Amino acid sequence: VAAHECGHALQHAQGYAPLAMRSAIVPVANIGSMIGPIMLIAGIVIGLTQLAWIGIAFFAAGTVFALVTLPVEFNASARAMQQLSTIGIFDRTEYAQGRKVLNAAALTYVAGFAAALLQLLYYISLVSGARGRD
Repeated sequence: VAAHECGHALQHAQGYAPLAMRSAIVPVANIGSMIGPIMLIAGIVIGLTQLAWIGIAFFAAGTVFALVTLPVEFNASARAMQQLSTIGIFDRTEYAQGRKVLNAAALTYVAGFAAALLQLLYYISLVSGARGRD
């Protein structure tokens, strides 16, 4: 895990563009994740479908953030593996196990994106169903 975090440090030092893009959307994603569900629920409760759709748009910012995070995390793990091999921390017999651990860590972000996407689709289905009642 520490090696993976060093991979992020290398990304930062080398100006890895997806990391910069992810960092740039953090504020929007944070606000969207906090405000979006509130606006969605308020829109459904008071019967303002437009407000619910705005809430979905805000929530979608968090889903986009989760998507943008994927290449950043896999790249950090790849950089970590390269460094661990280059400086001799891993020998040939340990490389496969190290890759499995770092890939498993990166796959948690895939699960996070899948959860965010499914929640977004659920919200869309809620509002789409509510729209027929307007």
